Amino acid sequence: QVQLVESGGGLVQPGGSLRLSCAASGTSGSILSSNYMGWYRQAPGKERELVATISRGGFTNTADSVKGRFTISRDNAKNTVYLQMNNLKPEDTAVYYCNGRWSTQVYWGQGTQVTVSS
Repeated sequence: QVQLVESGGGLVQPGGSLRLSCAASGTSGSILSSNYMGWYRQAPGKERELVATISRGGFTNTADSVKGRFTISRDNAKNTVYLQMNNLKPEDTAVYYCNGRWSTQVYWGQGTQVTVSS
């Protein structure tokens, strides 16, 4: 079993920055043993969408809508994945979810709210 806990969400003005954290724990919770870790988001009335992923080998993939503004990274020693979000826009407002895949199992965190508003 793996537990993923997100933190770092909140209210920020347009143009501001936030850093989300996703701490993994559990008997199989080493991020280095995952196939990938990722961030998704879901805005009200919209489907959940991919934001960014990082593979076991460290390769990253970022959605076009946030490319150049958001960066996914990880700290293996802390068993934590981060999403650095810069130049935030109102359309980035959503619940952000961390997920990860270990073998055939996919786990999700509970989500953290990000609101971009003046």
